[in-house]
Amino acid sequence: MLAQVRSVALWGLDVVPVTVETDVGDGLPRTHIVGLPDSTVRESQERLVSAFKHSGIDLPDGRIVINLSPTDLRKTGSHYDLPIAAAVALASGRVPRMRTADLVFLGELALDGSVRPVPGVLPAARWARGQGVRALVVPEGNAREAAAGGVAVWPVANLSQMFRMLWEGEVPEAPKASVVSVGSPAPRPIVDLADVRGQLPAKRGLEVAASGGHNLLFVGPPGSGKTLLARGLSGLLPALGDEEAIEATCIHSAAGLLRPGHDLLRWPPFRAPHHTASATALLGGGTTPKPGEVTLAHHGVLFLDELPEFRRDALEGLRQPLEENSMVVSRARYTVRFPARFTFLAAMNPCPCGHAGDPLRTCRCTPSEVGRYRRRVSGPLLDRIDLQMQVPRVRPEDLSGASCGESTRDVAGRVLATRERQLDRQGALNAHLGLRGTEARCAPRPDARRLLEEALERFGLSARAYHRILRVARTLADMESRNEVEPDHVAEALQYRVQEDTRSA
Repeated sequence: MLAQVRSVALWGLDVVPVTVETDVGDGLPRTHIVGLPDSTVRESQERLVSAFKHSGIDLPDGRIVINLSPTDLRKTGSHYDLPIAAAVALASGRVPRMRTADLVFLGELALDGSVRPVPGVLPAARWARGQGVRALVVPEGNAREAAAGGVAVWPVANLSQMFRMLWEGEVPEAPKASVVSVGSPAPRPIVDLADVRGQLPAKRGLEVAASGGHNLLFVGPPGSGKTLLARGLSGLLPALGDEEAIEATCIHSAAGLLRPGHDLLRWPPFRAPHHTASATALLGGGTTPKPGEVTLAHHGVLFLDELPEFRRDALEGLRQPLEENSMVVSRARYTVRFPARFTFLAAMNPCPCGHAGDPLRTCRCTPSEVGRYRRRVSGPLLDRIDLQMQVPRVRPEDLSGASCGESTRDVAGRVLATRERQLDRQGALNAHLGLRGTEARCAPRPDARRLLEEALERFGLSARAYHRILRVARTLADMESRNEVEPDHVAEALQYRVQEDTRSA
C-alpha cells in the first residue's frame, strides 16, 4: 500500500517542503530509503525498527520503500524519523489516512520510542503558517518553539502517543503562542561599565556605537581593557522587538543552538568567535548551507578580539555583510543568502608585542614586523568601521581611585532614548540608512559640510567614509536632541574616524 506524509527540509534558512512516500509491498523484509538521504537519514531505519518494537507495534511484513521527494535535494538531519514512522504506519493501515492530511511531522526517534527535539522547528512553523497547514506534529521539547511560529502544535512525547493521537484524534494540549512571544525579557549577565576604570573616551565611543548601530574598533596595548569594554556593549542595547526576536530565534534554531523548551531570544545576540575560526565558521556555508557567526549575530553584536590574528580570507569576507547587511554564500551546488545585520566590534594591539606608542613600555618590534601586522587588516575593511579608537594604558590613579563612572543602566537609558528618536524619524538606525537616506536625514549645516569637505581633502578619505561620518555625526546630534548636524558633531565624528596609528602601515 502506498502512503504519503509531509515534512520539511531546511536549506540555509529557507524551508523546502518534503513529501515522505512509503510503499509496503511483497518481498523479503527489508527497508530502503531513497531520495538523496545522508547517513543520518539512512540510519533512521535502524532507529525505526527499535522504536516500533519498544512501543509494542509490529513493523509490516514485506519490503518497505521510503522515498523523500524532491529527490534532487539532499536530505540531512534526524527530524525525518517521525514522518517516516507516520508514513510506515499509514501504509500498513495502522493509521487512518484522513488523520494525517494537512499535518507536517518533525522529530527524532530514540530506540525506546520516545521522540527527541530537533533543530529548525521555528522556521518550519513560520513556513507552515503561511501554507495553511492544519498542525505541526513535533517533539514535546520543541512545542514552545513551534508555538511562537503562530501555527497549531501537536506535541508528542513518544511513538505510542503519536499513534493514539492519529487513530483516536486525542490531541494533547499545546502551549499558546502568547506564552512564548509576550512577556518581560529575562535578566542577562553583562559587564557593568562602572567596573571599567578610566577609559572615558572609549566608553563614549561605546555609547555612540550602541546609539546608532555603528561599527567600532579598539586599538591599544594588552591589559588596557579593550575586551572588557567590548563586552560591556551588550548591556547597552535594548531588548529585541517581537519580529526581531523571532528572526534571531529562527537563525539559532536552524543552527541547532536553541535549547529545548527555550523561549524566544529577547536580548541581542553577542557572538565572539575565537581567532582560529575558519572562514566557513565565520561567514557560513559547508556541505549543506549553515549560518555562520555573522548570521548568528543578526540583530546583535559580532565581536572579533585580536582582529589581525583571524584568517585573511575570513576577514575579507566580512566586507559584504558590513556593506549590505546580508551574506551570500556561493558554492558549486548551491547559492544561499543569509541575513547579517549586526554591529561589528573589534579589538587589536598596535603591534605584535602590543607596546607601540606606549610611554612606559618599549616596543621591540621592527618596522617591517609592525607593517606586516597592521596589513593583516586591509584598508577596505577598516574603511567600513565607523569609529576607530585608541585605548591607552590605564593610569594608576584610575585603578586606585574611588570613582567608577556611570553604570551600564544609566548609559543604556540614554541609548534607548536616542534609538527611539531615530526610529520615530526614519524607521531605522542611522547606521542602517542607505545613500539617499543619509543625504536626506543626515545633511549637515553649511559650515559643518565645509569642515567635512576640508577633512576629506586633507586626509584622503573615501566616499564611503564621507557617508559613514555623516551618519555618526547624525547620531551625535541625536544624542544631544539637536535637529541639525552642527560642526562640533562633524568634528567629533572625524576624530573617531581619522586614526593615524591604525591606518598607516
